[in-house]
Amino acid sequence: MKSDLYTHPDYYAMDDLLSDEHKLIRDTARDWVKKEVSPIIDEHYENATFPMHILSGLGEIGAFGPYIPEEYGGPGLDQISYGLIMQELERCDSGLRSTASVQSSLVMYPIWKYGSEEQKQKFLPKLASGEMMGCFGLTEPDYGSDPGGMVSNFKDMGDHYLLNGAKMWISNAPFADVAVVWAKNEEGRIHGLLVERGMEGFSTPEMHGKLSLRASATGELIFENVKVPKENLLPGRSGLGAPLSCLDSARFGIAWGALGAAMDCYDQALRYSKERTQFNVPIGAFQLMQKKLAEMITEITKAQLLTFRLGQLRNEGKATSAQISMAKRNNVEIALNIAREARQMHGGMGITSEYSMMRHMANLESVVTYEGTHDIHLLITGMDVTGIPAFTREMPEKK
Repeated sequence: MKSDLYTHPDYYAMDDLLSDEHKLIRDTARDWVKKEVSPIIDEHYENATFPMHILSGLGEIGAFGPYIPEEYGGPGLDQISYGLIMQELERCDSGLRSTASVQSSLVMYPIWKYGSEEQKQKFLPKLASGEMMGCFGLTEPDYGSDPGGMVSNFKDMGDHYLLNGAKMWISNAPFADVAVVWAKNEEGRIHGLLVERGMEGFSTPEMHGKLSLRASATGELIFENVKVPKENLLPGRSGLGAPLSCLDSARFGIAWGALGAAMDCYDQALRYSKERTQFNVPIGAFQLMQKKLAEMITEITKAQLLTFRLGQLRNEGKATSAQISMAKRNNVEIALNIAREARQMHGGMGITSEYSMMRHMANLESVVTYEGTHDIHLLITGMDVTGIPAFTREMPEKK
């Protein structure tokens, strides 16, 4: 069993900006990850299984809904604390962070923000502890970057709603107890419905054959004339802006999480550069190796400053969707680049499970795609600075 020797890089003394509570929360998450997850993550990745036994532990360290108020079972932490926890989880594996950020930002967040008091009391405490798990149904087989085109729909049948449709690429789906599902009513308006496991016509087949996020459970959501009680509709908000606001919270967590993966790859590369000897000197003595390390720590430091400031803006309620989008795009991109460079520095050993860079590389190919692809996030920034949307173009008529 390999040892987890991780120490976080902090070139600009970012720890000085954190409160004692922030550091305690981060260090508690780190210690738990090193003890409970690091020793088993490679086995689960190779076997494409999620370690279900860690769910209660994730709840205990506050990884499920860190910012959910204590009255609903959450720890009531701030946004920087949420980010730090996600950073520590993805430092270990993106699948681990995906499980927690879906539970937090895509399940608990909409129930907290848009749910009824009864829904909050019923679901949030159990979701916070990990006793109950959830998933988020937005993406469909034919609608990914264009979620507004969804075809999943529900009809008002008087005493219940009748839901039909399908969702795809859904993290946590295979074991979720409740799904926050976004579908159109008969007028074409998007609403959120809480679909519970056991409802007739609702199934969650697992997706297989993934070469990325293998330690995370991914599946489909199938709705075949599912009778959903009317009290399971989220009353607080409707329209496409409702699920997109949840994605803002999730993308914020991804920005911090991807940074954790980058930090892990750099930490291993730096250590290896001092230990590995070629031509009678450590490989860290070579200019090209130092160039790689210098570029890595520079990008990590910039990303740390970006995420910390974004956390402050989130705490103040000032962060815009476009600012969150920029951080998600930037941090995932630099994490991918750093993972690749770190892999090269390790030579042949870099492709083995002895080191985590190859696993991070594969995982980050999913992270750069989901919750807004890299290119879509570029267009979000472009639209924000120019005021001109570039997402769609009218197709020429066929002659």
